[in-house]
Amino acid sequence: MRAAILETLALIDRLMLEMIAQQENKVLAMARAIHPGLTPEDIRNPNDFADLMASGEWNFEDGILSGLKSAHMALRAKLLESLE
Repeated sequence: MRAAILETLALIDRLMLEMIAQQENKVLAMARAIHPGLTPEDIRNPNDFADLMASGEWNFEDGILSGLKSAHMALRAKLLESLE
């Protein structure tokens, strides 16, 4: 049972990390289209960039990224909890 849980955790981890990386790339590309030259660090603090905050589309995609990250941590916690 433990081996199956670890295998499932690894599979979920890889899938979630791939989805997160894809969404991070999308969010960064959108941010750079709105405000050229932004870095990944810059978009972690979007309040510093009024043009980003004004973009509903960018905020929507950034929200999806936040949701993916939250889901990833929740899934990991639940699976690791079942190992105890």
